[in-house]
Amino acid sequence: MDALKLIAQDSIKQDAPKFEVGDTVRVHVRITEGNKTRIQAYEGTVIAKKHGGISETFTVRRVAHGCGVERVFPLHAPSVEKVEVVRMSKVRRAKLYYLRDRVGKAAKVKSKFN
Repeated sequence: MDALKLIAQDSIKQDAPKFEVGDTVRVHVRITEGNKTRIQAYEGTVIAKKHGGISETFTVRRVAHGCGVERVFPLHAPSVEKVEVVRMSKVRRAKLYYLRDRVGKAAKVKSKFN
């Protein structure tokens, strides 16, 4: 078991961004199409963070053309170039799955003021 932890420590990104559930983030993902690669930005609200260590993932939700779209990103994957925090928010839940049932202004989260 210790050998697996040592291997995992080498793969963890040291400059992993600090964000919380409820924050609005912009995730830059490397997309491979044929033999070309490009960077695609995906912006939305973080509704969940799971696990820890090398297998840590986070779920980002946004509404595109009236349809809710969620993507799960592994935090330490090499395909995730960077994660920018666009807006910080204040929430009182660890998971924001209730946002799936809400539409329009009801689906907003409170902004955190400095």
